[in-house]
Amino acid sequence: MPAPPGAVAVFTDGACSGNPGPGGWAWALDRTTYASGSEAPTTNQRMEIRAVLEAVTSLPRPLLVVSDSTYVVNCFRDRWWEKWLLNGWLTSARKAVMNRDLWEPLVAAVADRDDIAFQWVKGHSGHEMNDFVDQLAVAACVSQRPDASGSVARDVRRRF
Repeated sequence: MPAPPGAVAVFTDGACSGNPGPGGWAWALDRTTYASGSEAPTTNQRMEIRAVLEAVTSLPRPLLVVSDSTYVVNCFRDRWWEKWLLNGWLTSARKAVMNRDLWEPLVAAVADRDDIAFQWVKGHSGHEMNDFVDQLAVAACVSQRPDASGSVARDVRRRF
């Protein structure tokens, strides 16, 4: 999937402690332009999707989304989302698409633009920016502290 003209690379990642459990997400353009946040309880797949959704909706410019999630990259590279829409958000196995509450706004955001491409990168392979967003997502995940009721507020850190 070629990058659109003028695209900037945005690196995304999600993390989860347990599955489900407390989770974190992050995106970064570089080491000074990034955002991260957390949710609980959640799953790793949800945090991977959330990271891309947050990046795409925060950055109104041509993007090359670089992710270590084959789930996210394949959805757009192989255009799974088009079949989901045609089938009423059912998979080819006629089961409900998991995480529809996140996929739906992400698909809408990407479909409304013609300036977003996706690229897969192997996680935990020494790729500088993938490792950086992984660290941000893990930090967001482990920084969660329950309040007296046991719930954890969403924590978003932005530096851009």
